[in-house]
Amino acid sequence: MRRRIGIAGSGAWGRALAHVAGAAGHQVALWSRALPASLANCDAIIVAVPAQAVRDVLIAIRPDLHKNQPIIIGAKGIEQATGLFMNGVVSEILPGARVLVLSGPSFAADVMGGLPTAVVLAGPTLAEAGEWAEALSLPAFRIYNSDDVLGVEVGGALKNVLAIACGISDGRGLGDSARAALTTRGFAELMRFGRKLGAKPETLIGLSGLGDLLLTCASPQSRNYAFGLAIGQGRSVAAALAQSRGVVEGASTVRIAHELARRHQVDMPIVAAVHAIVDESAQPAREIARLLARPAGQEIR
Repeated sequence: MRRRIGIAGSGAWGRALAHVAGAAGHQVALWSRALPASLANCDAIIVAVPAQAVRDVLIAIRPDLHKNQPIIIGAKGIEQATGLFMNGVVSEILPGARVLVLSGPSFAADVMGGLPTAVVLAGPTLAEAGEWAEALSLPAFRIYNSDDVLGVEVGGALKNVLAIACGISDGRGLGDSARAALTTRGFAELMRFGRKLGAKPETLIGLSGLGDLLLTCASPQSRNYAFGLAIGQGRSVAAALAQSRGVVEGASTVRIAHELARRHQVDMPIVAAVHAIVDESAQPAREIARLLARPAGQEIR
């Protein structure tokens, strides 16, 4: 069935999702602040802007939306000011909206190039998520469905922070073994955090958690990894941000992620180390030494 899909955001990810929707046979309306096309009468809206901009964008497009509008969030992060994940931000701005979240291991360039990619779409019910997953899937852009909206969001937000840690490690030349250890122990932190907030463990070991973490922690295409790499090579946080090709979501997420971990009493030493480096100007060498000085203890807990 041909539908009208509104895309809020004309950055690389917004253009990639507009390409997907168009290739799937739908009419596409692409909105940006520079070119605010009408999103009226859309069957669904995909919000593809940085996490910290989602609230303002929803307020800007709200006049074009209707009651019970399906809103598909393509942002990965936690709102700094409120500690809300993106589904909570949508619910505040658009009460009654049907909130879905699209996440998983995917670079915009790969999607635009038609390279095989698999992601997950979570919604209020499996049926609703499945309906939109089917509507937007392509042979090379496979969308699985889920009803664990929070779990999908936790994976998408936390993997960005952990990718910064892996980039710092590589920038300091600590080797592949160190990166593997950081990725694995970082995933343990992600799991603890997700379980505490009520996410399903099976979601976190899927595409939006482990899958996205594996991609983001080892690829220079990742802005978060590249940002960490620059810091590890000796650049300041400000300089590393300035050289980034776009928004570094993990740099915006780490402070609130650290705060939520403390609030919920979740042990997240790698997140704490990244917070100290990014937000408190701590030296990477000092934070690495602190991590190495921690007792190893029991692996699974």
